[in-house]
Amino acid sequence: MHLEALVATYGYAAILLGTLLEGEVVVLVAGFLAHQGYLDPGGVVLAAFAGTLCSDQLAYFLGRSRGGAVLERRPAWKAKAARVFALLHRRRIPLTLGFRFLYGLRTVTPFVIGASGIRPREFAPWNVLGAAVWAAVLTGLGYSIGGALTVVVADAQRYELWALAGVASLGALTWVGYALRGRFAAKVADPDGGL
Repeated sequence: MHLEALVATYGYAAILLGTLLEGEVVVLVAGFLAHQGYLDPGGVVLAAFAGTLCSDQLAYFLGRSRGGAVLERRPAWKAKAARVFALLHRRRIPLTLGFRFLYGLRTVTPFVIGASGIRPREFAPWNVLGAAVWAAVLTGLGYSIGGALTVVVADAQRYELWALAGVASLGALTWVGYALRGRFAAKVADPDGGL
């Protein structure tokens, strides 16, 4: 099966699943593929929007129902949660709109917002708007990367698999760097590992 057939068959479902789990790299690559004509840019935005919105609403409701207990069992989240609580009290709406762009705090923020007691009707509209902005910005960025590569490389189809691998590798390396930095920070904060 060729790349075009694979992407056409599973592309939007992969975007939805990828954004349920993390998302940035998936949406950037999907934006690149949209520029290459394999996916519809509007479909990429819609799938990314749906995946991130569902993921963050779920995290919000988990935080709302079990927030304190989970934070007690996850000491690595405590420092991040304290930062989110501080931001939340100062800038509730901007935080709710933009937490997807706060790497290192992205995954814990909707959970903490739920644990803070903010009502669903206060969270949901801003979360919907934030999810739409995030999906559109990252899709546009990936699409722009595709455009830049087309300008640089005259015969883009010949190199598109390499370019796709490069974009995915760059995104994966960035994600690994953030993950390792977070683990290192948690280890420095608690060198005994909670013992």
